Amino acid sequence: MTQTAPSILARRIQEAGLRLTAPRRVILQVLDSADDHPDVEELHRRAQAIEPGISIATVYRTMNALTEHGLIERQRFDDGRMRYEAVPEEHHDHFIDVETGEVVEFRSDEIERLQQDIARAHGFEIVSHRLDIFVRRKR
Repeated sequence: MTQTAPSILARRIQEAGLRLTAPRRVILQVLDSADDHPDVEELHRRAQAIEPGISIATVYRTMNALTEHGLIERQRFDDGRMRYEAVPEEHHDHFIDVETGEVVEFRSDEIERLQQDIARAHGFEIVSHRLDIFVRRKR
């Protein structure tokens, strides 16, 4: 296993007071390099490709600890699998392709502004929200 420069997630873990063990470093490396939203089984598969001794139980425990400390978000899309992504520094929403399961992140200031306006018009203040738009590619 090679050591790389500390990732943003690694720094956030240390700031949260969690130990940065060797298996956690590998799992963070996998998360840092992910351009998708992997589930635990996929995280385990990728981590084992780097460090074969990592157990799936270690991946589950790590993801639970990271979620409990607000460093990772669990996402459940239409396929029912629990997927993970690092808590983003800036809010984003998701397109989910109903045919392939592909998840595409996007950000729209216009949608954010519209949601605020609608909430305010109904006497609410948005505390948190999630927008998943289910799509299919045009043919």
